[in-house]
Amino acid sequence: MARSRLRSTDEAAVDLTPMLDVVFIMLIFFIVTASFVKEAGVDVNRPNAETAEQQNRGNIMIAIRPNGEIWVDRRPVDVRALRANVERLRAENPEGTVVILADKESQTGLLVEVMDQVRLAGVSNVAIAADEAG
Repeated sequence: MARSRLRSTDEAAVDLTPMLDVVFIMLIFFIVTASFVKEAGVDVNRPNAETAEQQNRGNIMIAIRPNGEIWVDRRPVDVRALRANVERLRAENPEGTVVILADKESQTGLLVEVMDQVRLAGVSNVAIAADEAG
């Protein structure tokens, strides 16, 4: 009994299109989520507060260091240029809120100046960051 074997000319191939689609979607996801993470650019030692509340909507972060430096969007800013920077960031995201991260060793007068410049930029809701006491 002779068996004839038919050989197919088509070789089995792996279709990479679904894998590439998944990788592409994951790349887009990571790019989009990375753009939502906002930081002031420096670490500050925030004071403790009994009434501290978790706030997740801080889009414009302003940091005040103990030596008097003001940081916005990962770069140092002079207090005189703070208003223009906040107005620019506010134009990019009109629904965003401003959170000031003042170090507990920073001067209160500088904090008041920063809050004044933020309010002059048209932001009425300003939050000051603090750690929960505990």
